[in-house]
Amino acid sequence: MFRIKRLYTFILQTFLPVFLMTFFICLFIVLMQFLWKYIDEMVGKGIEMSVLAELFFYAAITLIPMSLPLALLLASLMTFGNLGERLELLAIKAAGVSLLHVMRPLIVVISIIVVGAFFFQNNVLPKAQVKMWTLLYSVRQKSPELDIPEGVFYDQIKGYNLFVKHKNIETGIMYDMVIYDVSNGFEDVMMILADSGQLKLTDDKQFLFLTLYHGESFENLKTQRQNARNVPYRRETFTQKEILIPFDANFNRMDDGIMQNQYIGKDMHALRTSVDSMNVRVDSIGQKYGNDLKRAGYFTIYEERKELAETQPVTYNVDSLYASESVLRRKALYERAIARAENIRRDFEFKGMVITDEKRTIRRHEIEMHKKFTLSFACLIFFFIGAPLGAIIRKGGLGMPVIVSVLLFIFYYIIDNSGYKLARDGRWPVWEGIWLSSAVLLPLGIFLTGKAVKDSAVFNRDAYANFLRRLIGRRETRSIALKEVVIDDMIPSVLLDYIDRLDALCRQMQAATGDRRQSYFRYWTAGYDRELLLTISHQLEQLVEYAQNTKSQPLINKLAEYPVLRNLYLYRPAPSATAGKWLALLLPLALPAYLLGSRQQAELRSDIAAIRRIGEELKQLIHNEEQTHNTHTEP
Repeated sequence: MFRIKRLYTFILQTFLPVFLMTFFICLFIVLMQFLWKYIDEMVGKGIEMSVLAELFFYAAITLIPMSLPLALLLASLMTFGNLGERLELLAIKAAGVSLLHVMRPLIVVISIIVVGAFFFQNNVLPKAQVKMWTLLYSVRQKSPELDIPEGVFYDQIKGYNLFVKHKNIETGIMYDMVIYDVSNGFEDVMMILADSGQLKLTDDKQFLFLTLYHGESFENLKTQRQNARNVPYRRETFTQKEILIPFDANFNRMDDGIMQNQYIGKDMHALRTSVDSMNVRVDSIGQKYGNDLKRAGYFTIYEERKELAETQPVTYNVDSLYASESVLRRKALYERAIARAENIRRDFEFKGMVITDEKRTIRRHEIEMHKKFTLSFACLIFFFIGAPLGAIIRKGGLGMPVIVSVLLFIFYYIIDNSGYKLARDGRWPVWEGIWLSSAVLLPLGIFLTGKAVKDSAVFNRDAYANFLRRLIGRRETRSIALKEVVIDDMIPSVLLDYIDRLDALCRQMQAATGDRRQSYFRYWTAGYDRELLLTISHQLEQLVEYAQNTKSQPLINKLAEYPVLRNLYLYRPAPSATAGKWLALLLPLALPAYLLGSRQQAELRSDIAAIRRIGEELKQLIHNEEQTHNTHTEP
């Protein structure tokens, strides 16, 4: 009988509530971003709450692909960060359970989420996008509510500009009104002044009924003028005037079929079918345009004389033919040639635009196909980034995990958006642009998972500080303290033997390097013997480790003066003389490396000399301590 292990249950109970919480938080954040982006198109139009709720529901479904990877990253980082901070992960590892074994139940859950994300992208998301964009475009086309302000011109009624100095909110009567009617065009503009007026909406919400009191109107009839001097107009004084203005205030929902034919409303099968059919159409159109181009211009001469050319060669001297014509004839031919060339150029520019639009549509369909897979892969990558990263930093809660997750997601979003634009504009192949973010983050996930499994100190500040010191040429300082308890005492004769062997190696190194800087080609072809340097460094560390077993503080102080030898790459940059010759030719890039390497070699020569000098001082110090010891022990 299959039974879930208690460890797996514990991990799932820790992860799932955190994942649900972070998912809804991330979804709420991106939904608020959507709201702020389109808030201006929704406010002031009297849209019912049911329509807005439906729009937000479909928008939330559409934004799941953006919030799901971030939620998985944050949840996995918080889960393993909490386990590490409470030392629960340490206890689990102490029991012999590896990190991958701890992650096993979550890998199963993430695999289910990954598969579900693909089917969501393929089956659910197209329908949700069709509904959302249909509603959004319908909201955009709805006319705004009539809320005419005081003291400013109101231009939300098509063809009219209204100015109201004051209005009575209780009765709805407006005073000191100025109306510009440009519904018939600016040539026949009408200006109306009225002491008061009232604006109402008809029962069918298709028209505005405007009633004006005590005013006059002036209408320009410029389009009806008979001559250029006299412009007719009409002037009217009225006690009451009624105007019926077309104004559709209803909310008209667009047909979903318009969006379903777009790439956002298609599944994998429909996208693949559309791409294949569009490629066939583009190929046929391109072939037709190519044949038209062959038949255009001077190619016409070749086509007309093709049969004649098969029997005997036909040559044309255009310059002589052109020179034989009269001046007027040549001018006419010249102008006709220019006009024909311009027509052909405009024609093929238009054809090129048609082909470009078709290819852009094909790319958008291909992008939508690849995006159905990238969401699932991004979820998998973010889990294998967040889980090992949480195990490494061992920080839970909403502090450090949120900061790290947001920074990583911003990095991912920038790369993903850049790749999308490169693919959309045709600068990169579609698959390269869409999978760019995944290709960048996948090595990071593999690296962090490997480091977390091996318990490597990825965020050890001292290790990075030492690496930086080695990189920029800074040397490490040796720190030696007197041991409180010494099990095996240091024997002076053995230490002297260590010093003699180290001194012999240093003499060998000095004989090979000399006292002067190596020449440019000598540096690249020979350099310093790094294997001998490694032997000296190993012998030096053995000497220091053995000499530490002493009770003499002066001896400890002298040991601390020994330098820490570095086996830098710049001591011998080329693996062989042949490779060094090629590197030496890479001027001017090789010259800075030579100058820096020469400086490092000079420091190495100084360190070798310091090792010999400190060795002699140690010998003298040991000799003095032995004499002092013998003096105190004599009767």
